[in-house]
Amino acid sequence: MNEVLKAYGRALRSLLQPAIFWHLLWPTALSVVIWIVAAWLSWDTVGVGIERLFNEVSWLNWIQQRWEASSLAATIFAKVVLGLLLIPLIYSTAMLIVAVFALPLMLERVAKKDYPELEQRRGGTLADSIGNALLAATVFLVGWVVTLPLWLIPGMAIILPVLLSAYLNYRGYSYDALSVHGDAEEIRRTIARERGQLYLVGIVAGLLVYVPLLNLVVPAYAGLAFVHFCLESLRRSRRAV
Repeated sequence: MNEVLKAYGRALRSLLQPAIFWHLLWPTALSVVIWIVAAWLSWDTVGVGIERLFNEVSWLNWIQQRWEASSLAATIFAKVVLGLLLIPLIYSTAMLIVAVFALPLMLERVAKKDYPELEQRRGGTLADSIGNALLAATVFLVGWVVTLPLWLIPGMAIILPVLLSAYLNYRGYSYDALSVHGDAEEIRRTIARERGQLYLVGIVAGLLVYVPLLNLVVPAYAGLAFVHFCLESLRRSRRAV
């Protein structure tokens, strides 16, 4: 856990660099704009689809009846459901944008300043990076939908999103953080060796999502923490050889 907290501390220090601070803001902002516009343009279609889904799926219908029994209007209910769907879509899209576009730029600046002696062996590929991010986002979104019934259990509405976000961050960022400096074998070995710690890095990010305002920059901040954790782990393993 100590190394995880160090990674977030170093990531916070890196934010003082203006070129990196910019990358905290635009991925989430772009993701929010994309999905709000998409929701606005397709509201009628989405509303009908949500209503049909809740009528046809038994456990969803049960949830709907409980909400409506509490005198909530159908339109408010639909907006709540749409909001619950938009949250993971916005977060996973921001993660994809960070992983594919912002993280490589942040990685270049962080490595130059904090890990200048670390040789770049470029074992990662763009195809693997995109595939990894898409797989992470898909599992995250499917997991979000499948576990919705469990949210009715007290506390699960916090625990499950944190665990799902942890997986999304761990799977989406670990490979990219190592892709430039590690060779293919080092990337595989480092992720396997540090899997538990990497998941903890993701859990911290999942918890930060609940902090107002800070949650707007969590996708990029988490990516930056993964960069520091992975590069430091790679540096230690090379020194040990």
